[in-house]
Amino acid sequence: MDIIIVGGGQVGSYVGRRLLDSGNRVKIIEHREHVMAALRNIFPEEVLVYGDGADPRIMEKAGISRTDVLAVVTGADEINLVASTIAKFEFGVDKVIARVNNPKNEWLYTFEMGVDVKVSQADLLSNIIIDQIDMENITTLMRLNKGDASIIELTIKSGSKVENIALKDLHIPKTTVLIAIQRASENIVARGETVLEVGDHILAYTNSAETREVYQLFN
Repeated sequence: MDIIIVGGGQVGSYVGRRLLDSGNRVKIIEHREHVMAALRNIFPEEVLVYGDGADPRIMEKAGISRTDVLAVVTGADEINLVASTIAKFEFGVDKVIARVNNPKNEWLYTFEMGVDVKVSQADLLSNIIIDQIDMENITTLMRLNKGDASIIELTIKSGSKVENIALKDLHIPKTTVLIAIQRASENIVARGETVLEVGDHILAYTNSAETREVYQLFN
């Protein structure tokens, strides 16, 4: 896959290294001379493009016309948004991923601005903290569909309302699917007649809006 990364700082260089190691074709655009000098110690010269990542001419130099994914990860939201808009509407890039630095600017990162996926470190961190504080027996393993759905792990603790209850007798939200149960070293397919026990770890798919309802059920 052809991927362009705008921004060669700590985030951009880390993502670039991971993508290269995964067999992707990567270009990193960076305009700061001292950062570019550091990148030359890490990446082959053909990976690096010196210049402004929001400049269409620099994007063309990096091969934007054949790019599958553009990841804009600079520390400046205005650059991230301008680069996203140009990439999506001038060059027709299929997938544009943009980093949100200031949470107050998150509302600007929309499809109308050319952003397919927004990544907010503050939002990710707050979700993790809230999940751990409010729903201690649920771990969010993965967010899907731009955060609208999740793969979660539920742990059945002593005193849980579902202890010794068969799955078929639970009033599970319609969009929630129980996938599998891990009991000690045994993996069990989730079936209607399966009776839950303390210590069970349940893998489930759920609509993110219903996560709290699931928590209330299994708490």
